[in-house]
Parts: sequence; C-alpha cells; structure tokens
Amino acid sequence: MKKILFVVLLVLLFSQSVEAQCAMCRAVLESEEGGKTAEGINNGIVYLMAIPYILVAGLFYFIYRKMRN
Repeated sequence: MKKILFVVLLVLLFSQSVEAQCAMCRAVLESEEGGKTAEGINNGIVYLMAIPYILVAGLFYFIYRKMRN
C-alpha cells in the first residue's frame, strides 16, 4: 500500500500541465473575438465528461442497494 501511495504522490508532484486541444480547435478559439465558440467547446467537454461519471455512480448505487438487501 505504501508503494502505491508513493507512486501516486510522485505522479502528482511531477506531472506537467498539457493543453488538450488539437491545433485546429486552438486556432479557432484563439482567433475569435466574442468567445462564444470557446464557451460552446467548454460546455461540450463538460457534457461529455459528466455522462460517464453519472453512469458509473448509478451502477455503484444499484450494486450497493443490491448488496444491502
């Protein structure tokens, strides 16, 4: 357990920040004045990120409920 915690701590301490946009998306978002496209891209990322977490949380809830009965 200590080894795993040590590895996780090392990864968190020495991680580098990265930009996860493709070159075309970045060029469009940087060249726009109003920022509407950037807002739309950010909303889409949040939507795509939230769905798997909701599904996994629902699955764990049903497993918990099944184990409790």
